[in-house]
Amino acid sequence: MPLDKYPFSEKYGWIQDKYGLSWQIVPSEMDEMMRKGTPEQLARVTKAFLKMKKFDLVKLQKAYKG
Repeated sequence: MPLDKYPFSEKYGWIQDKYGLSWQIVPSEMDEMMRKGTPEQLARVTKAFLKMKKFDLVKLQKAYKG
């Protein structure tokens, strides 16, 4: 089903290519934060991320650092 049928389609870095395949674009630094962070850091990054329509790496870094 096309992403535009889902309310989250414009959030969280999701795109859809011309073949109908869905992709999520994630900054490599965010991936590293999520792999190496403490539970508290992960909670802060997740909370910040869920408010974003587009990724704001500076805000994610600030959330990670506390």
